[in-house]
Amino acid sequence: MLIPPVSLPEALSPLDINPLTRDHGATASSSLRSVIATFETPLPARSIWQLVSSIGLYLVAWAAMFELIHISVPLALLLAIPTGALLVRIFILQHDCGHGSLFASRATNNVVGTICGLLTLTPYANWRRHHAGHHGAWNNLDRRHSGADIYSTCLTVKEYQALPWRERFVYRAMRHPLVAHVILPPLVFVLLYRVPFDTPKEWKRERRSVHVTNAILAGAVLGLGLLLGFWQVLVVQAFIIVVASIIGVWLFALQHRFDNSHWARQEMWSFSSASLDGSSCLKLPRVLQWFTGNIGFHHIHHLAPRVPNYRLQACYEAIPALRTRTQLSLWAGLRSVWLSLWDEDADRMVGFSRRRTGGGRSGIEESA
Repeated sequence: MLIPPVSLPEALSPLDINPLTRDHGATASSSLRSVIATFETPLPARSIWQLVSSIGLYLVAWAAMFELIHISVPLALLLAIPTGALLVRIFILQHDCGHGSLFASRATNNVVGTICGLLTLTPYANWRRHHAGHHGAWNNLDRRHSGADIYSTCLTVKEYQALPWRERFVYRAMRHPLVAHVILPPLVFVLLYRVPFDTPKEWKRERRSVHVTNAILAGAVLGLGLLLGFWQVLVVQAFIIVVASIIGVWLFALQHRFDNSHWARQEMWSFSSASLDGSSCLKLPRVLQWFTGNIGFHHIHHLAPRVPNYRLQACYEAIPALRTRTQLSLWAGLRSVWLSLWDEDADRMVGFSRRRTGGGRSGIEESA
């Protein structure tokens, strides 16, 4: 159903939504967010249906994979693709809980988020607090060490070129698509999330969530292994996690590191510009949009994190100012895995090769 456009205040045109000055950015952000606020109220029936249907379908698919693995491992591996995509959808529900947007009750969000976290192998409370850091520092060149990781931050071209050759080699190797988007994602969820290595000792609740999650997961593996067979359970789960983590990490990384993204120094950084210019609008086919829980509307999410995932599409359709130049096609999103450096002179993301993925101006030239 088409939703009639929502008009912005007369003094605010769509062009005003892409400011480079902090004052105009604050004005645009405040006006636009007041309109978006009408979409922030959770719809309980919709939230419950999303939760029940997503987890239900995931469990059915998991059981089907378990049965298939006794017949044909290749067929089970093939089924891991939609099953892993369902796990991505569950992670989006967990993500909404972390922002307090899936349900009106904070307690309900935390309970549901914790349950989803057990399925995604994520210590919910610990992840939630670290993710909040990302929402306070994204695309800010002067705050790249605040709540960021290799998937939501980057070096500038000049910083990279100033590194010793060994450090340049490590940086480039770690960000090669095969490493950053295929090898590392499963390790993040299976191994890295098992240890609160980057969680301050003062965050006792968050550190405790890591240990409690590990204990419950260990019990689940033991119980399912004794009941169904350890080899079968581990293989099925491994297939699913590999698929889900690769899709999920790709989605997270491209949201802020794409061809026409916008990064800025603190004095030029503004909330609205970082949201609408620095966060992507990934246009996916409807079926992929469903599996990814509308997270492609990432510019809206950063502008108003309290909008539930199932209202992002309606919000986008109702407010013309949200249809910004940051729109990405699926193909452009896939190509973005090669972009690992911010070129301050050109004001855009570039890769290591002299051939920039978007065509036109070249990237950097390696001297070592």
